[in-house]
Amino acid sequence: MASSNSGYLFRPRVHGNIAPYTGRRSRFMRWLCKFFKGTGTRVSNGHHPQVNGEENLFHRPIKPVDDRSKAENEDLDHAIALSLAEDAKRPNAAGYNGRGSDDDELARAIQESLSMSSQPYYPVQVLPRGNRICGGCHHEIGCGHYLSCMGTFWHPQCFRCHACHQLICESEFTLSGIDPYHKSCYKELHHPKCDVCLEFIPTNRAGLIEYRAHPFWGQKYCPSHEHDRTPRCCSCERMESRSTRYICLGDGRSLCLECLDSAIMDIVDCQSLYHSIRDYYEGMDMKINQQIPMLLVERQALNEAMEGEKDGHHHVPETRGLCLSEEQTVSSILRRPKFGGNRILDMRTFPQKLTRQCEVTAILVLYGLPRLLTGSILAHELMHGWLRLRGYRNLSPEVEEGICQVLAHMWLESEVMPGSTSMPSSSKYVPSSSIPSSKKAGKSATEKKLGEFFMHQIAHDTSPAYGEGFRAANAAVNKYGLRRTLEHMRLTGNFPM
Repeated sequence: MASSNSGYLFRPRVHGNIAPYTGRRSRFMRWLCKFFKGTGTRVSNGHHPQVNGEENLFHRPIKPVDDRSKAENEDLDHAIALSLAEDAKRPNAAGYNGRGSDDDELARAIQESLSMSSQPYYPVQVLPRGNRICGGCHHEIGCGHYLSCMGTFWHPQCFRCHACHQLICESEFTLSGIDPYHKSCYKELHHPKCDVCLEFIPTNRAGLIEYRAHPFWGQKYCPSHEHDRTPRCCSCERMESRSTRYICLGDGRSLCLECLDSAIMDIVDCQSLYHSIRDYYEGMDMKINQQIPMLLVERQALNEAMEGEKDGHHHVPETRGLCLSEEQTVSSILRRPKFGGNRILDMRTFPQKLTRQCEVTAILVLYGLPRLLTGSILAHELMHGWLRLRGYRNLSPEVEEGICQVLAHMWLESEVMPGSTSMPSSSKYVPSSSIPSSKKAGKSATEKKLGEFFMHQIAHDTSPAYGEGFRAANAAVNKYGLRRTLEHMRLTGNFPM
């Protein structure tokens, strides 16, 4: 009699005629009025499933609660039968004056009964079976338990982590789109790890993930490593990771293994590179006639020589090369040092006295840097020498350092991207036959990437002389060419606009 999907209101129904009578009410009428006045109807409204946040609840089929017990129903049927039998024995008494009052009282009792309710009625919304499709196996969910989460239904055995494919039994989990994950699996996949300590990057006080990232390499690391003396490579600027060991050069600098692979460690390798860059200048019709000494030095020797210079512009915070114009005695590296573990052993140096025979005394370059970085430093310092030997005087730091950085960038471009025509000056003044081809064909992908980084460093330098100066000089060279730019600098001391 009751529906299985919703609550219902029980209403007694009486079949046949109730005979009027005189003198007293029938037993049925008295019982019926008493019944409706003394009881209130009860409504079953089942249990409504709820989903709070990411919690999930299993749903079971809902069964309504019967409004009256079986005994009450039997009593009602028995009372109806007795009343009908009793009234059938009495003669009809049409026009009985009390009938209307009995009917009115019965109507009022029924009305009061209908208006009484122990609790409000909320209908249960039940989806048709065909609308419940499992988000895991994509089959229809039939009878039995199922899981409802964020508008999607699941068989319990289909609710699995999208990463490890194991059942999700925890009360908390993570949703990415419609894909569920264990919280630990989602963190492993999407929470960034520090490339230095290899741990998950912690959240800050606001609960947000905060980290630092290298603008070129994309190396992510915890902000704390900027202050805990974690070593950086003095060449590529990447921080040392727990999974790798850097080489300590003995002068406060560290070098990563990738940069060490092509590092210039002795004067023989450096002299070969130096002569190839002089040939590069000669190919641009910028031959340097004087034989300028070139020395490979340690950091301390370079700093001492820099202090001995009366004039000159130096890159802060790290100076890697110097074009000397004063007579000095400089400690130069004699031969390639030996390595022991991750340290430099047996460094051999000798003092060399530099005498002034022209406007340039010597060019000093810091040892232990990769070939391409060492070459760009030599190209930069040779441009200082070329300007001094050609009589360029009283140039501002932005103009002189800017044009020197342009030559360093041009040389790097010719090494990393041979045949490139991205700079008109290079293609216009550099015959392809004059560009040294040694080591170009044998460059590894790692070395080329390092060359691109050194070009990126020059282009994005933030210092006024080296950064703004380079961008102004590069714009002039791209517009007017190198030759016209140099002529304008000699006449005016500035770049052409």
